[in-house]
Order: sequence, then C-alpha cells, then structure tokens
Amino acid sequence: MTHTLITGGTIVNEGKIYKADILIFDDIISDIYPYPLSAETKHFIDKLPHQIIDAKGLHVFPGIIDDQVHFREPGNTHKGDIESESRAAIAGGVTSFMEMPNTNPQTTSIEEWNKKNELGCNKSYANYSFYFGASNDNIKEINKINSKEVCGLKVFMGSSTGNMLVDNKKSLEAIFSESPVLIATHCEDEATILINTEKAKKEFGDNIPVEQHSIIRNNEACYKSSSLAAELATKYNSRLHILHLTTKEELSIFDEKPIEQKQITGEVCVHHLWFNDKDYKALGSKIKCNPAIKTELDRENLIQGVLNNRLDVIATDHAPHTLEEKANIYSKSPSGVPLVQHSLQIMIEFYHKQIFTLEKIIEKMCHAPALAYKIQNRGFIKKGYFADLVLVDLNKSEIVDKKQILYKCNWSPFEGMRLNSSINTTIINGKISYSKGSIQPNRNVKMLLFNR
Repeated sequence: MTHTLITGGTIVNEGKIYKADILIFDDIISDIYPYPLSAETKHFIDKLPHQIIDAKGLHVFPGIIDDQVHFREPGNTHKGDIESESRAAIAGGVTSFMEMPNTNPQTTSIEEWNKKNELGCNKSYANYSFYFGASNDNIKEINKINSKEVCGLKVFMGSSTGNMLVDNKKSLEAIFSESPVLIATHCEDEATILINTEKAKKEFGDNIPVEQHSIIRNNEACYKSSSLAAELATKYNSRLHILHLTTKEELSIFDEKPIEQKQITGEVCVHHLWFNDKDYKALGSKIKCNPAIKTELDRENLIQGVLNNRLDVIATDHAPHTLEEKANIYSKSPSGVPLVQHSLQIMIEFYHKQIFTLEKIIEKMCHAPALAYKIQNRGFIKKGYFADLVLVDLNKSEIVDKKQILYKCNWSPFEGMRLNSSINTTIINGKISYSKGSIQPNRNVKMLLFNR
C-alpha cells in the first residue's frame, strides 16, 4: 500500500494552529511531523512508496462532522437522496454525517434502520450514520438498538417535516429512562404552536405572511419544550443533546463546562447563527425552517453561546425541498433549508468578520460532535485516527453559483453571495474524495462507530 504525505499545510486542531506534515498509511494518520521535515524523517519517508499532496498556502482541518442532516431517502428522493446530498457534503468539507429518521418509511424499527444503513453503504460519498426514530409506541424497538452502531435516538418533541411527534407523557418517560444511546431532541411545544397558528389564521386567513413564522413558533414554544427535555434528562440521568437551539432563553438550560463533563449538550445551526427574522423579507420561505429563525437579539445570544461554550456543536439541519414546494403559500410551504455544501465556508465568514477563531470553528464542527457522540477515532488530527481531512484556502474567494450547487433541489439561500474561502480538497479515510471542484469517483467511506 502507498503512503500519502500532506506537506506544508497549516493545521488547525485542538485549539492550536501550527505547520506540520501529515503522513497517512491506508486510512489512518500514521504520524505527524514538524514542518519542515528533518533530514532523518525525510530520508525515512523517501524510502516509502508514497504520494505527496502539496498543502502550502492551505489550512488543514479535521473533516467536518455534521450531526444533523435530512437526505430524504427513502421516500422523498425528488428533493434529495443519500448519493446527491453526500456529494454536496464532501464538496463542503463534510466527511461524516448523521442522518435523521423522518423519512418514508420512518426509521422507527430495526428492520428499517438496517435498510437505511445498507443504502448508506452502497450510495454515500461520506462516512455515514443514521438515527433511530422514537414514536409514542416503539419502546420495544428502541431497546434493541446497538449502541455501538446507532448515533442517537431522535425524539421530535414538536412536529416538523413528517409525522413523528412524541407527545405522550408515558412514552417520553419510557424513552428518557430506557434509551441505550444519546437522545437528540427537536424541541418545540406543540400546544403553543397550535394556539399561535390559530391566532395567525384569524388575523390573516389563508395568506399568513412568512414573517409570522418566528411568531407562531416563538421563543416560548422552544423554551417550554427544551426545558421539559432537560427536566426529563435530569430526572433519569439521560444523555441528552438538544438540537437546533434558536433562542436566548434556552441558553439558561446549559452550562459552560467542558463538553466531556456535560450530561446535557446543545447544538446550534449555521442558518440560525447567520440569519435573523429581518431576512424573511428578502428570502421568504427559502429560510422557513423549524425551529424558526428568530430575532437579531436571539442570534447575538446564540453567537455568545458558542463563544462561552453553553452551545457545544455547530451543524446544519440540512433539509432540501424543491423551489416549487417552497413557493407555496405559508401553510403549505415545507420547512427546511439546504446548507451542507457551504456550512464550513459560512462559518469561516465569521472568522473573517473576527467573530469566531478558526480554533473555535473546528472545536464546534469537528471535535465536539466526536466527543458528544463518542465517535470512534474521528474528529481530530491525531496519530492513529482515521484520515478525514479538509484542505481550505482561506483567501481564495468564490461566488455561490447555481451551476456549482450539488443538491438535487439545486438551490441555496446563499446564492449570489461571495464567500472569502474555498474548499480545496476533502480526504476521507485517507483517499481524496473531492479536489478543486471535482468529485472523485472512488468512494472510500465507512459507517461511523461509537465508543459506548
């Protein structure tokens, strides 16, 4: 087998930025050497059969781990599928993803989870993992979960795309007391949303403005549900991860301890950090998502939550819909935004704005997902870890052009925007998967495994 030497790059890893060379053997990082190589090390490597990747002028990050995506397969493959969306993911430097269970059929049985896992094996261009879905009546199936193979148990404590609302108190108690894996929750209080929806209907009839979305799915709905999830997790000592947090009130649920010491962790999504409710005027239903994008004050508090470590993970909740579907009236326009191809570049925009450091971005998009889910040997640039890496040019700008969008739905809320960085190369398990605008034909992916 041939070794690969990534030379001359600037590594961002574990809170440090430094120049080093990375030697890869097969799918594993076999060593990391100070740059430039010493004469002795160079002599040793020169004797090995090896290829060289010149990373001079580039930054080398661990591969991005996105802990929340919807790739729509099975059941809604006109919007996206595992192949199309994972190709978009690797073009954005995402080397591993965890995909949601609200497909058709839903992933609420071991049989359906196995079928989905087979799809991942046969079709994915990135490392893959699939959530198991909770319902009001599948606790027996939940108890069959293999904790080393299933990333988490998804609980919809508020309805979203698909009908998987878990609203039975006894079911919630059983889930939180018996789940063998991390519980990941979508938290919005359904009763509050229904009351607010009726108010909007009375005022606007069938023509509810999309700007009402953050009022219908308001801060109260989010906090009420998130605090209930935290209460249940505390009662049963459950491992809880609350997804796509959107409000300043919810930050009070979390503390600022290191992630390794937390029983309850939180995720924030790229679009909730980037947009606020004023953006509905220009983008309309294109940024309609659940939970809703809220006010500038909420956005500022979410940014602060990342900085002070109350929020642990940054992800996308990538959720493609066709433009035709999105163009429907508010009540019929589905919620969800396609994001996975540009998530890292958008976060680097925060770096250029001097809001987040590169170290913080990598902590939240690479290290923290690996630690939160106990992913086996990924999320860091370390000897003995899988060689999942992304090479980024921080100074090569590009415009988000429809022609380069790889989602099956073929649109992005960032279309026309100039990004100040570009993804040069994505390496998955030691092999180049994406390079300078081209997807490589070789798929070299693995199912994520978990140290539980």
